[in-house]
Amino acid sequence: MAFAVIFDMDGVIVDNFTYHEKAWQQFCTIHQLDFGEAFRSGIFGGTNRDHLQAFFQMELSDNEIKKFESEKEAIYRELYQPFIEPVNGLVEFLLELRNANIKIALATSSPPINVEFVLRNTGTAEFFTTILDASDIAIGKPNPEIFLKSADALQTASQNCIVFEDSINGINAAKNAGMKVVALTTTHSAKALPPVDLIIPDFSSIGLKELEKLI
Repeated sequence: MAFAVIFDMDGVIVDNFTYHEKAWQQFCTIHQLDFGEAFRSGIFGGTNRDHLQAFFQMELSDNEIKKFESEKEAIYRELYQPFIEPVNGLVEFLLELRNANIKIALATSSPPINVEFVLRNTGTAEFFTTILDASDIAIGKPNPEIFLKSADALQTASQNCIVFEDSINGINAAKNAGMKVVALTTTHSAKALPPVDLIIPDFSSIGLKELEKLI
């Protein structure tokens, strides 16, 4: 049976949670906002609009969102630039999928500038036939919008899509879309994750055969 594969970006293409966390901490310090465990457990995986309104605890205008998002993401890219690399085994796995003519999409809640930053620095842009980011969606994860739009773009039924995710919101979004989910333990421990179809530490131990078993 034909199937497609959809990758989240943060925590999946790159193991960057620590750098996002540090960037948000710096941002919150600058703006005298409270930074707590709620970031990891409650809002990580959503859009920056979700994050910012949670931290400021108020509705923000579109201009305020753009301003604060630009500020925070600039901090993140500066922190992460010297260390960025693809998750172990990712490039080899993407090559295997492409050689098997598997359709591959990227579906992330990150802004376009961060998508370009990650794909350029990991050399992985060439593998994705479809790329959706925060600018393509109205509602962030755990709403399934981004995954449903990805399936439409890939011309593949939701039940024949396999999603690679790391965040709780992202996993729930994929499940809400009716898709199979493979979770990486880059952001949460295996015990902290909701039920999924498969859990892996990275891409070194997974291949096409393992995916075929999920469909």
